[in-house]
Amino acid sequence: MAKNFAEIAFTEAVKKLQEKHGSRKSYERMEKFDVVNGLTSGETTFIQNRDSFYLASIGVKEFPYIQHRGGPKGFIKIIDSKRLGFIDFTGNKQYVSVGNITTNNNVSLIMIDYPTRTRLKIFAKAEIVELNDNPQLYDKLDLADYKFRPELMMVFHIEAYDWNCPQHITPRYTVEEINHAFLPQQDYISKLEAELKELKRRI
Repeated sequence: MAKNFAEIAFTEAVKKLQEKHGSRKSYERMEKFDVVNGLTSGETTFIQNRDSFYLASIGVKEFPYIQHRGGPKGFIKIIDSKRLGFIDFTGNKQYVSVGNITTNNNVSLIMIDYPTRTRLKIFAKAEIVELNDNPQLYDKLDLADYKFRPELMMVFHIEAYDWNCPQHITPRYTVEEINHAFLPQQDYISKLEAELKELKRRI
């Protein structure tokens, strides 16, 4: 990565609006931050725990297209500190994102942890890799305990990333997270039921 997020995101039009609304000075300082050369342990841990993300690409008609990508937790893999990758499952066969990437490989990823209201934004160059072209990559991205039909592989060469504020992110929880949160109560109820059963037996 040669740039920080602000260098890419803050175009001249963006800067003019920041100037107009009084935020330019603070964001100008942001542009001067040192660039972190690759993902740190914080980003790595965050990405490894995601079960979905949003992918934005741009078509030749200049409209952005945003697609949800999901799978088991950890389906998007850390290849190294500057690359992410995942196996693209067979879907509805529209190929809008893949088609867009073949003509413009600039993409954005947004990853959200809803319970903690944490959001990571990533600018990247996307690369489409056929399954038979790189068996070693497939082995690295494979999901051994998950049933799926692989169609291709997608690699993201990270250009820049930034953490976003939690404002207006509504906490949401998966069934697995809810069950885990209530596990102590469930254990306590089971214990009480067992004690009640034993008392009834004695009576």
